[in-house]
Formats: sequence, C-alpha cells, structure tokens
Amino acid sequence: MELDRRNLLRGGLVAGGGAALGLLSGGTAGAAGRTAPALLRSGRARATHGVQAGDVTAHDAVVWTRSDRPARMLVEVSRRPDFRGAERFRGPVLTPDTDLTGKTFLRGLPAGEELHYRVRLADLDRHAVTSEPVVGRLRTAPKRRSDVSFVWSGDLAGQGWGINPDLGGYRIFGSMAALNPDFFLCSGDLVYSDGPMQQSVALPDGRTWHNLVTPEKTKVAETLAEYRGQFRYNLEDANFRAFNAQVPMLYQWDDHEVLNNWYPGEVIDRPGYTEKRVDVLAARARRAMFEYTPIAVRAQVGGRVFRKVSYGPLLDVFLLDMRTHKNPNTPDTETSGPGLLGPEQVAWLKRELRASRATWKVIANDLPLGLVVPDGTEGKPNIEAVAQGDKGLPLGREREFADILGFAKKHRVRNMVWLTADVHYTAAHYYDPAKAAFSDFDPFWEFVSGPLNAGAFGPNTLDGTFGATLKFQQAPPHANTSPAEGFQFFGQVSINAEDQTLTVTLRDLTGKALYTQPLTPVR
Repeated sequence: MELDRRNLLRGGLVAGGGAALGLLSGGTAGAAGRTAPALLRSGRARATHGVQAGDVTAHDAVVWTRSDRPARMLVEVSRRPDFRGAERFRGPVLTPDTDLTGKTFLRGLPAGEELHYRVRLADLDRHAVTSEPVVGRLRTAPKRRSDVSFVWSGDLAGQGWGINPDLGGYRIFGSMAALNPDFFLCSGDLVYSDGPMQQSVALPDGRTWHNLVTPEKTKVAETLAEYRGQFRYNLEDANFRAFNAQVPMLYQWDDHEVLNNWYPGEVIDRPGYTEKRVDVLAARARRAMFEYTPIAVRAQVGGRVFRKVSYGPLLDVFLLDMRTHKNPNTPDTETSGPGLLGPEQVAWLKRELRASRATWKVIANDLPLGLVVPDGTEGKPNIEAVAQGDKGLPLGREREFADILGFAKKHRVRNMVWLTADVHYTAAHYYDPAKAAFSDFDPFWEFVSGPLNAGAFGPNTLDGTFGATLKFQQAPPHANTSPAEGFQFFGQVSINAEDQTLTVTLRDLTGKALYTQPLTPVR
C-alpha cells in the first residue's frame, strides 16, 4: 500500500479520487473511500491513518501519524524523493495515552524548499525493527518574495452526509490537491461530533445515499474515546489521507468539533446527551483535536488555538479562535461586556497585525463577520456569530470587531483579507465604510467557502453595520442539500511575487472556478 502511495505522491493526486481510492483501499472490492485497515498486533508496527504535516513556516513544521501499537516515531526529511542524505528526527513514543497518535516537531528546515518526508515506527524493544515507511511532502515558506498559493474550506461530514463509497468518498480533496497548493487552511468543523450517521439516507429524487459508518458515528460524541473516533472516521477516506500526505494543513476549530453552536459555561438539554456540561465535553473534544491534527501544540498541553503562521514576506495568516473565549449566545444587542474573542486574543491580534511586515494579512475567522448566523437551539432568537442584524451602530459582538477594524485603520495596517466557512455556501463580500453604520475602517474583503462534504445551506442575511456588499454567492435551492447535488465549495488564494497581487478564486466540488477577484495591495 505504501509503495502505491509513493507513486501516487510523485505522480500527483488523481482528480476525482477514483484511481486514488483503488490504489489506497488495500484492494477491498467496492470499498471506495474506505481505507484504514484493521489494527494488527503481529509483526512490525504500522501507521494506521497515514501522515499529515502542519503549521509549516520557513524553518519549522509538524508531522503527525498514528500507530497500531506503542512505538517510537521516526521522521526522515530530504530534498530528494529517494531520501538520499536524509536528516532524521527522533519523535515521541506513541502510547495509548494519546490514542497512539503523535507529532514530531521538525526544526532547522531549509526555507523555500519542497521537502519529502517519511515516517517509520520503531519497535520499543527491538529498535532496529521498524514499520514500512509512509511518505509525504511539504513546502517550507520562502525567505524572499515568491509565488504563494493555498486553498481553504471547512465543514466535513456534517448533517449526516459522510463517506459515500458509491460516489468515491470525499472527492473535493482530489480537486484541491490538483491545484498543488502550498497548504490547506481548514476553517473549522473538520469533524461533526454531534452528527450521528445512518448507513442509508433517502434522497428527494429517489436515490439512496450510502454512508460508511463506524461505531463512534452512531451517536453524539461525549467521551474522549468517542471524540477521538470522530477524527479517525474522516481519516478512513482515501482522498483525505492522500491529500494530507501532499498538502500541509493550518487548522482552526469551530463548533462541531464539540457540538452545534456551543459556548463556554453552557449547560445543555439536547437529545442524546447524558453529559450536560459543555465545558466537560469541550475539554474532551479539545484533547482529541490536539491529538489528531498537525497543529503545533502537543496533545497534553492546553495551548491556545489562536496563532500567527508566517509564510514568507508576502503572507501572514492569523488563525482566530472564536470558541474558547466566546460569550453566551443571546440576541446580542448588548452595549457592553465581552465578545467572541476575549481581551487576551484581541490584544494579541492587534499587536501582531501592527507588527506584521507581510504584504497581505489573511485573517482566518471561523465565524463570518457580516452574515447573520442565528442560534435557535434554545428556542430563542439568539445570535451565533458576529452580525446581529441592521440595528445601527455596532452592538454586541460587533463592538469587538469595530475596535479591531478601527485600530487597524489608525495604525495603517493595510491589506487585510478575511476568510471563513461555517455557513455551507460560497460568497464574496466587500466591506465599504461609505455604506456602513460604523465607518472608522479601511475597505476590506471577506470570502466564504464550504462545505467540504456536508449539507449545503444558505444564503444568510447580510448585515450592513460594516457596509457589507454582496459581490457573488452560490447557494443550494433548499436547506441541507446533500453533497450528491454538487453544492460543495472551496476557495483558492494565489499571491503573485512580481506585482504582489492577491487573487481569490471560489471553486466548486470539481475545481471549476465560479468567481475570481484580484486584489492589488495598498501601499
């Protein structure tokens, strides 16, 4: 299987996923999209769910894997695909304490290089006995101005739409990989821990959707083991695993890693939950998230999700955490009090934006700024995101972002672009202070794209507090449209080294360009 993966990596991921599924399914007939083999205990250790790289900068990166038994993680890195002259990094011992997952932190990498890495798992008693290697690749950030390209989206396996072997699994990852991006910005909801699945779902046109279902996906997640199972589920898909081996990830979380529309301190009364304290559920989900994603924080450390990742002189990416510090969902018309980010994160964002010397500042906001996102889970007209409807000057959580936007204008922070997912359709919004109730900011763009593989919804109401103007949108004809109908989306960002133009392209499931917006940097 790993030999096939190496050949696939060198030749490029097959668009649409059909051939990739055949190569990586272990020869299981009719099991497209279903790949992770059963855990074996005899012989040598084996990586069960592929490899991933993440948080890649000019000289650093994280490499992730999972073993089928306790073993030492070893990573080799080389400029050459044959690994001649490779440098070895000794990683951690993978134990049941982290569900046999682990990360190796690579330091001192050469900048601006395409690097090949391979992971082996060493027997703890017989150190010379290692697993078959699993290979991947990454590109480190450049030190000099160079072209940069990345893709973004979110929302995977939501609303009961999971891995469908009949359709080739998560096909959108093949379309994204075909663009050969430098990295993938995951805008949250990488798993749906609150979304139990059925093996078959009747579609409106008479067809039947078939899901691959694992035990953890038959109920809402409450225990640590069940939250871990949410992440393992998506790694059953061959397209996703092959994509992970080719494209590093920058990851942020949103609500469905825990449960829909959650906030700290919430006590729930929802069907299927025996644990009512959201803080207890969030702690378990947070641990599973750190264990199963290549975020540059060790699983046992409760490090913060918000962070800046620099990718050369043209790009800084600011990943927000709009969950950990969130105030309760209310009608959101307050004139004082906390907001979504909390004072520590707001201070960090201001400080890092002002200090950034990158041409473009991409802000990854897992909840949109200008779209009204209601929260009806308590039977009240509560607000889940930032916008609370056209009520004049900023209220509620809008005040927090008015403060950030006003700060950016005052300190001449130029060329901010906001990227989000969450609402399960794709759109482009231009924020014009000349049309806004609050106007103390420089114009900027926000782009929306998703879902990766989930029910499609929308469009949402666009709030005018910050002068948002709709430039493009594509949404399904009805709520919770299945991925079989094609309303799945991702976005691509390309930065040209010569003129420093940033171009955003919104794409569909097949990679077809739906809308393109070039942006010229303001000096």
